[in-house]
Amino acid sequence: MALTGKQRRFLRAQAHHLDPVVLLGAAGLSDAVVAKVVQELEQHELIKVKVNDGPEGARELAPRLAERAGAELAQVIGKTLVLYRRRAKDPEIKLPV
Repeated sequence: MALTGKQRRFLRAQAHHLDPVVLLGAAGLSDAVVAKVVQELEQHELIKVKVNDGPEGARELAPRLAERAGAELAQVIGKTLVLYRRRAKDPEIKLPV
């Protein structure tokens, strides 16, 4: 499911006050990091991921992380990514149409 521009704006506004819940370090994108992102997305639906100094920058890493986690990339700003994945049971976030 690809997000529309209106949906991305809505998610960016919702994520503004959030703190990063996953930090990527020098090890880069590992299976453990992807598992943690999937776990956090199942709990929160919308999360921020902070990319610290590592082998790749946030812009290069973002699409791969989103794909592996089965999420949609809502925003990349600086070293912070905003990811969204609709929860299967009891979704909290209602996206605009």
